[in-house]
Amino acid sequence: MGDNLVTKILKSHLVEGELKIGEPIGIRIDQTLTQDSTGTMAYLQLEAMGIDRVKTKRSVAFIDHNMLQQGFENADDHKFIQTVASKYGVHFSKPGNGICHQVFLERFSTPGETLTGSDSHTPTAGGVGMLAMGAGGLDVALAMGGGAYYINTPKVCKINLVGKLKPMVAAKDIILEVLRKLTVKGGVNRVFEYAGMGVKTLSVPQRATITNMGAELGATTSIFPSDERTLEFFKAQGREEDWIEFMPDLDAVYDEEVTVNLDDLKPLAAKPHSPDNVEEISKIGKISVDQVAIGSCTNSSYEDLMKVSKILKGKKVHPDVSLVIAPGSRQVMEMMARNGVLADIISSGARVLENSCGPCIGMGQAPGTNGVSLRTFNRNFYGRSGTLSANVYLVSPETAAVSSIAGVLTDPTEINIDITVEMPKEFLIDDSMILAPAPVGTKVEVLRGPNIKPFPVNDKLGEVVEGKVLIKVEDNITTDHIMPSNSKLLPFRSNIPYLADFCFNTVDSDFPKRAKENNGGVIIAGNNYGQGSSREHAALAPLHLGIKAVIAKSFARIHKANLINNGIIPLEFENETNYDALDNLDKLVMENIQSALDNGIVKVKNVTKETEFNALVQLTEKEIAVIRAGGRLNYVKSQNK
Repeated sequence: MGDNLVTKILKSHLVEGELKIGEPIGIRIDQTLTQDSTGTMAYLQLEAMGIDRVKTKRSVAFIDHNMLQQGFENADDHKFIQTVASKYGVHFSKPGNGICHQVFLERFSTPGETLTGSDSHTPTAGGVGMLAMGAGGLDVALAMGGGAYYINTPKVCKINLVGKLKPMVAAKDIILEVLRKLTVKGGVNRVFEYAGMGVKTLSVPQRATITNMGAELGATTSIFPSDERTLEFFKAQGREEDWIEFMPDLDAVYDEEVTVNLDDLKPLAAKPHSPDNVEEISKIGKISVDQVAIGSCTNSSYEDLMKVSKILKGKKVHPDVSLVIAPGSRQVMEMMARNGVLADIISSGARVLENSCGPCIGMGQAPGTNGVSLRTFNRNFYGRSGTLSANVYLVSPETAAVSSIAGVLTDPTEINIDITVEMPKEFLIDDSMILAPAPVGTKVEVLRGPNIKPFPVNDKLGEVVEGKVLIKVEDNITTDHIMPSNSKLLPFRSNIPYLADFCFNTVDSDFPKRAKENNGGVIIAGNNYGQGSSREHAALAPLHLGIKAVIAKSFARIHKANLINNGIIPLEFENETNYDALDNLDKLVMENIQSALDNGIVKVKNVTKETEFNALVQLTEKEIAVIRAGGRLNYVKSQNK
């Protein structure tokens, strides 16, 4: 029995544990990436570790989120990241150079290596055969310091691609189809490995679109092999020396298998307000469209935007539609400028934004009241666009471009146009906006503005945990719900005391006040609590407000890790019906918590209702030790004494 790609990488990077499904393992990390929204906190945590230089093969800090500088905060944070990166041995990608995942794919991705990034869409690099995983900032900081990255050994699910995409059907439609089949919970504790004859028909940018949105499945990550198509990409990027062939064994074994027939796929859209609410566009109907946004780390490659330009060439955007386009990198933007297609895009009436995340993370271009927005992005959670009443549909670049001209949601296969793109043999290479770190870090002064505040650190766990239920939320609560992301709040990502006042703002605006009045307490949640972004601010803000535990039906992987890293106890209902019996301000008491963690079951007394129920401790021995220490930073410091 041979090894699949995932097993090969895990075996070659294993430093702790045993490769048995569900068992905890620690793996060596080759590369890391951060972006500015989560990066300030990651580097504050790196400083607190007391190391001299990063220990990874390469670490890169990107500026791509907080690009709207309405005040001093973002500019100050960017200067902090630039100087702290230089001091500790981290490369720095300047504002305007592009989205972290697009630039990393172009300039740093390496088949067969491991990558952690403080962004949930880090799996984008799986498009070239990396085991690339999103994580909280502290986990990334620890990896930069030479520490292992800990996960539970995942199941490996083979996604068998057969056939070939029809014209105007896109890679985006492939991942939307997988989401339709498996849902946003379908990837929990799984890695999706793409295989089959259909793989050869997909370019690296197409593969990266698919692995990027694997995050929406809740997957640990997704991965493609590194083959002759990958080699073409690396040659064009002038990086042939970084390429290796990386294929599964011919007799590779998988834990599960799902088949997707590319011949049968039709253009799809994820309807509001979830990426798995997927339906064929022809069945949704020709709804009027107010806004179309093309870009994001999912669909902003040269190939994507060349296809868009072919559709727009000689046409005009519908009078009632606002079309905005954000290239994924400076490389993409400059190549489009040089070959003339940028002029075609501008002539169509499109608005061209800078090379950044932009509207995808609520940084501008919020739709109008009750507006319908088609976006080539990866998430359409309620309110994420910046307009609570907006209806956001996730679509391919082809669908987006065709619909922007028609003024209504349109199946692009209705249009008879050849949008075949011949990929360049050589991409434009200019790394002048990627700054190498200082050779000697001790000579670098780290600059920090007044907006950068100390991050909260938990206390050691006592014998009793008690507090009132401060909020009770339903299934699929996202980190956007917990800690909203928009142009008003993103500049304060390094100021937890300020951010905490907006915790759960779109769900229950009284939550911060209630938490303060009761000196903290407990959160009650449904299934898949904390899905979405890797932002650890969704744990740091509750920690600042005194949250001691979260009792949920189930957790999303990264958010659960972030809770543990901050010493907040994640517990799961033994009997999910107990969820129904809890109300806001019920007082809960968990006695003998130390021994209960070891035993795997915590008895939770509801003092208000004079009842009790059991909550399960689904934690490893190391995670329990981290909880006892009051978080991973405390734990690491105690181990280094």
